[in-house]
Amino acid sequence: MDLNYTDSERAFRDELRAWIENNIPSDWQGRNSAGESMEENFAYLRAWQKRVHQGGWAGVSWPREYGGRGATLIEQVIFTEEMAHAAAPPLANVLGLTLIGPTIIAHGTEEQKQRFLSRILSAEEIWCQGFSEPNAGSDLASLSTEARLEEGHFVVNGHKVWTSFGWAADWCELVARTDASAAKHRGLTVLLVDMRSPGVEVRPLRQMTGESEFNELFFHDVRVPAENVLGAVNDGWNVALGTLMHERATLGAGLHVLYKRQFDRLVDLAQTIRRHGEPVSRDPVIRQKLGQIYAEIEIMRLNQIRSISRVSQNGTPGPEGSLQKLFWSELNQRFQQVAQEVLGPFGQVEKGSEFAFDDGQWAYSYLRARGNTIEAGTSEVQRNIIGHFVLGLPRSY
Repeated sequence: MDLNYTDSERAFRDELRAWIENNIPSDWQGRNSAGESMEENFAYLRAWQKRVHQGGWAGVSWPREYGGRGATLIEQVIFTEEMAHAAAPPLANVLGLTLIGPTIIAHGTEEQKQRFLSRILSAEEIWCQGFSEPNAGSDLASLSTEARLEEGHFVVNGHKVWTSFGWAADWCELVARTDASAAKHRGLTVLLVDMRSPGVEVRPLRQMTGESEFNELFFHDVRVPAENVLGAVNDGWNVALGTLMHERATLGAGLHVLYKRQFDRLVDLAQTIRRHGEPVSRDPVIRQKLGQIYAEIEIMRLNQIRSISRVSQNGTPGPEGSLQKLFWSELNQRFQQVAQEVLGPFGQVEKGSEFAFDDGQWAYSYLRARGNTIEAGTSEVQRNIIGHFVLGLPRSY
């Protein structure tokens, strides 16, 4: 495997760097360091994505005919890493760009592509996923949300949970059961649902960070036109699986850059904070733990390169994405635990306190990391996928 960029990849990187330097908002760092929530910043992030789209950088790996740049997977990773290096604002429509848009490209009709894709790129329409349910999280195929066909419409009734961006979404990629008599994997259909349809109810789920990043969705006799089926009726499991593969393969891209930046800041604090008359960094146990985290962040970076190499060969994300998702989610929990040990009682001080380091970001990061091993598939699910589909072990029942 050649890890050096080609001439065209270097040209892509240099063009992107120049654009970022000329366009990155000057006030983002102030907003970010103030610890404002995603909800508070959402209009700002939506405007930022519009600027990125106007510059031709939204959906860089999408085909040109649908508004992308037709970039290679390596160039997509370059984009993600350069944005992370520059500490650029996140894109508002992240689920639409990285998960749902590619699923529509792969499975949608030409009419659906023309209707939805350009609005995803511009953040004109925000998307969420209606996948998990209270009794169908780890076992998604056992979901019970029902969609029955009546006079050219599917009538949807059911309950979804842990829906990221549900509070902001205009549209939802919804998985529903359309054939109760079929095997649980074979009776599912994916529907594209207008979130402003009568009968759609969104309820916030308050997290221990104070945010309502996730939501519950309730569907009460929601009518969805039959032409909004994505893929084929009763073939929704294969469509949803494609979305999940994109999620696990791409969700951690660029995170090693963010982790490394946070790690460097923690090392600086360890040299500043004194305990028993000496800097915390002189504690041999703390030094060993910091060294372990440094090594694991580097392992994460190398694993990302390996994952990219395999997807480049196969053309589409595969079950190997679960390796990276499992690794980064558990790494971040270990990392945040070490950070608390370095900071001591200061690590628990929240935003707004004069005693908080970095305006309480360390307390927030510790609390938010608890969700990493649940979102995008629990660690238990990821291990089952790795064991069965990657290592060829017997299926876990």
